[in-house]
This record gives sequence, C-alpha cells and structure tokens, in this order.
Amino acid sequence: MSQYDKLNTLYYLRLKVHRLKIPIYLDYNATTPVDPRVLEAMLPWFTQNFGNAASRAHLYGWEAEEAVTKARTQVAQLLSPQASPQEIVFTSGATEAINLALKGVFEKHSHRGRHIITLQTEHKATLDVCRHLEQIGAEVTYLKPQPDGLITPQQVAEAMRPDTILVAVMYANNEIGVVQPIQKIAEVVHQKGALFFTDATQAVGKVSLDVEKDGIDLLAFSAHKLYGPKGVGALYVRKGIELTAQMDGGGHERGRRSGTLNVPGIVGFGEACAIAQKEMLADAMRLSAFCQRLENGILENIPNTFINGDANTRLLHVTNICFDGFDGEDLLLKLKDIAVSTGSACTSASVEPSHVLKSLGLTDDQAYASIRFSLGRFTTAEEVNYAIEHLIAVTTRAKDSSRKSDPEGKQRPSSNNFPDTLAP
Repeated sequence: MSQYDKLNTLYYLRLKVHRLKIPIYLDYNATTPVDPRVLEAMLPWFTQNFGNAASRAHLYGWEAEEAVTKARTQVAQLLSPQASPQEIVFTSGATEAINLALKGVFEKHSHRGRHIITLQTEHKATLDVCRHLEQIGAEVTYLKPQPDGLITPQQVAEAMRPDTILVAVMYANNEIGVVQPIQKIAEVVHQKGALFFTDATQAVGKVSLDVEKDGIDLLAFSAHKLYGPKGVGALYVRKGIELTAQMDGGGHERGRRSGTLNVPGIVGFGEACAIAQKEMLADAMRLSAFCQRLENGILENIPNTFINGDANTRLLHVTNICFDGFDGEDLLLKLKDIAVSTGSACTSASVEPSHVLKSLGLTDDQAYASIRFSLGRFTTAEEVNYAIEHLIAVTTRAKDSSRKSDPEGKQRPSSNNFPDTLAP
C-alpha cells in the first residue's frame, strides 16, 4: 500500500467517526483538510529537500527553486491557460494578498486618484484594509447589494468617478456563496480606466474562472480553501501593473514580497491547484447534488426556513439558511453532531450579526438564526442524510421546548418577509 493509499484510508475512516459523536464537518468554506495527495507531495520538502529557494550557489537551493517554479506554473494554469507564472506572487495567505493588492495599488497610483469602490458584503480582510486606506486619504464607496446579494454592472458604473483608481469585488461571497457578474463588472471598470481586483478565495478551484477572459487585473486566493496547507496564498498581478511592496527585505518575488519562500507550502499549493484543475467539474457535480439534497431536506421539513442570497447564481457547494424564529446561538450549540458556522470564520469571535446578511435586509434575529453549510471533496451522501436528520430532530425538540415554556403560544412575531420555502 502506497503512502497516499494509507493516508487516504485513514482519512476516510475518520469521516465515519460521527458515530462516535465527533461532528460531521460541513464548514469547508472556513477551511479544507489537506488532500492526502497534497501532503504526500509536501513531505520531502520538510526533511530531504530542505533548501532555501533563494540559495543559488548549490544543489539544495536549485532543487527548491525548481520546485517553486513548478508550483508557480501549476497555480497560474488554474487561473487561466494564458496566465504567466511570473504573474503569481506567493504570500502567506489571501489576507496578505488582499493587503498587497489594495495598499499596493493605492500607494503606487494615488497620484492619479484616491477613490476606491468595493461592496458592503466583502470579506473583512478587504473592508478593514479599505478603512485603513480611508485614514490615510482614500475615499471609498461601499456599494449595497440587492436583496439577493448581487450587484449589477450599472451600480458600479454609476459609482465610478474620474479619480477612481480601483474597484474591488469579491468573486464569490464566503457566507452566502453568490457569484458576482465579474466579467461584466470588469468591462465597466476598464472602460473608466481603473483597475479591477477580486478576492477569489472561495471561487478558485470551485468554479471555472479565467483571469484573462474575465478581465481581472489582480486576484487573491489561499491554498487552505482548496485542500492545500494553511499559511500560503497568492496574488495574481497582471503583467504591467505596478504595486508598492508591503514587505521589504531582500526583494523576493520580483521585489513585490520579501521573505524566505515557504517551499513545502508552495509545493502543496501547486499540487492542490493541479488536482483542482483535473477534478473541479466532477467535484462540482457531486456536491451540487448533495447541496440540493441538504436544502430540500431542511426547507421541506423545518418550518420558516429560507435561503439567504440568490438561490441560482452561487457556488454549488454552499447554502446559507435562515431558521427564522429560532434562537441562533442556542440552535448552534445544540447541533453537536455537525460542524457548521453562522458566518465567516475570520469574524466568528464577533458578537455582531453578520454584516453580509444585514446588508441583504435581514433583521438581527434572522441574521443570528442563519447557518452556513459548506460541503467539500470528502463529504459523503451518508453525512448529508445524517445532517438532515439531526437538524430536524434538534429543531423539533427546540420547538417542543418553546411550546412548553410558552403554553399560551405567544411566540415572538416573525419578521420574515420571505416565502416559507425556496427551491434551490
């Protein structure tokens, strides 16, 4: 049995341990497990081939540099057949890549203008950087999406100004999964002479994007969202675009990001991209069926549930469902057999309701009572069926308990303006 077979067997055995009351993992948007094939590719670079990719005077460094070059090509090919490996800048993750993109563009191009456009529903990594830039002279317009979570190219066009230098729109939302009309938005941005950046952390390896066809100038993403290791990510920078580096000290990555390269992580990142390129379509078809099964099982059996965001233009493996009338914190605590979330993993410590769901028009109670389910490569049909049964059982017990504590039936009035069920 090969090392990969052993790792794979151990992993699939772990997937069955929900019988021992270890939760089923349905939070793949927060992070994904490292694919055993990715780990197998990484292992030699920790102990055997441990050279520094910047050491060009001996074999150890040459081997590391060659491995990084191969990975850079694998990453670029996942983004577009026309993408060049030299357009890939390796970072510590998507957050650093976002910082490099937004701050790098503003510092380099602020002489042309100081206006930036983004969305209210962006990841906090983008929103927090924009707020930082406002403190040093940037003017930022935060577009409010429609109730389905989408924005239109017309909204972007109307917000553009002569001094707009950058538009930042997330490719696919991390909480509700909606996929924005990126290509059309990029066309509007370029017509006005600005640059277009997208945080594609949740989209790369899940949807068939193409930075060339989509007109993307800068794109950020992270390895740990597509079955690679944590601590490594990348920023795609279209050839000819200049950025101000945010990390100085050695001039690595063509002067855009100094620091010794994480060779094992980069190798794993490249392998994860290569696997995603081969298996993305098959994964999407399987997970789409699973996700529809999960949605139908919830919407048809649990009253006052509805999908947050557009039910059609979205990632196929993600659904965000509001359990209207339930106490969200109490519900999440009782779902001991499944690992899910109420929003972004990066803001899970916040006591505030999801800024994404609030932007869609949900009340605080509805936002708190919404749960994100995100499926992944190792999700099984058995797990989906078990999750549905568990949700029905928990919500039924919660309703029964509520009736006993309120025998006159004076339930909190629902502020739900949505239909009881929505077809996926």
